[in-house]
Amino acid sequence: MGAARVPLDLPDFPWDALVPFGDRARRHPHGIIDLSVGSPVDPTPEIIRQSLRAATDAHAYPQVAGTPQLREAIVEWYARRRGVTGLTAAHVLPSIGSKELIAWLPLMLGLRAGDVVVHPTVAYPTYAIGAALAGASVVASDDPAEWPDATRLVWINSPGNPDGRVLGVDGLAAAVARARELGAVIASDECYAELNWGADEPTPSILDARATGGDLDSVLSVYSLSKQSNLAGYRAGFVAGDAGLIAELLAVRKHAGLIPPAPVQAAMVTALGDEAHVDLQRELYRSRRDRLKAAVESAGFRVDHSEAGLYLWATRGEDAWATVAALAEDGLLVVPGTFYGESAREHVRIALTVSDAHIDAAVERLARRG
Repeated sequence: MGAARVPLDLPDFPWDALVPFGDRARRHPHGIIDLSVGSPVDPTPEIIRQSLRAATDAHAYPQVAGTPQLREAIVEWYARRRGVTGLTAAHVLPSIGSKELIAWLPLMLGLRAGDVVVHPTVAYPTYAIGAALAGASVVASDDPAEWPDATRLVWINSPGNPDGRVLGVDGLAAAVARARELGAVIASDECYAELNWGADEPTPSILDARATGGDLDSVLSVYSLSKQSNLAGYRAGFVAGDAGLIAELLAVRKHAGLIPPAPVQAAMVTALGDEAHVDLQRELYRSRRDRLKAAVESAGFRVDHSEAGLYLWATRGEDAWATVAALAEDGLLVVPGTFYGESAREHVRIALTVSDAHIDAAVERLARRG
């Protein structure tokens, strides 16, 4: 007999623990309002759907590197919307959404047992999953001085999921400098950059010359069109930065067949080139956020950070699961902060990704609680 198979050591899927609370919320006389998942509910803009339809004669294999039109659209978007100049087609690469890239990046970079992946103390769980897939270890830390010598990949997330925290240029520059001291790659998950409620412009990118010193060595920026363009179902994302790293990722992805479908690539070109639909969606979320935030605060919660992104990071100073249970009695389903790290035991994440009617109903239910 061969050697015994050793299964991957992955944690339980956290959302499974939320099922009983969802069941309780559904028993509310007026039904559940699901504020737990950040999945867009608004239509994909028609201009993007037209591009997808026009590209459905996709008889040939698509390009792993992306079409020349898509790569140019990504380069142009970074210059126009993120203030990042000097990129070329060699600095960008499309992905099948951003989660796929985040989960597999440690493995694609060649990390293994003994290597360390650093991620924020309050963090999207997929950073740790990616480390587990590669057999690497994980350290949760927001302080570059605490990052260990064995660090080979650093994840930062600005704007943050779940807490909406935004890092300024100085914070980005300090993180880049420390990662370079360690000989580590630093990757910034920037998927909520267009949804910044405290400023008129998107949040700074890690590719900003003020953060990198004008040198993209070992620096990557990850982005997704799911939030800004309601393309979650399209799986449309990309990575940009160090051309050498991009070439490494491209080589792996060619072997693995990780290719965004050709119609999706065409739709991405349109989405990246049109700002009008992004502006409309941003203002729709801004209105929902303003109404829900006021109601949450009136109901006795404190909202921390949340200056960008699609969530309210809220607490009323009790165990997060107690808050989840109490809101489920009102038919409101939210996520406990413990899904995002042990340091978030008293916070819950409240999503803005529900219809206006559901926002209004949630406001009404919270008003009764207040």
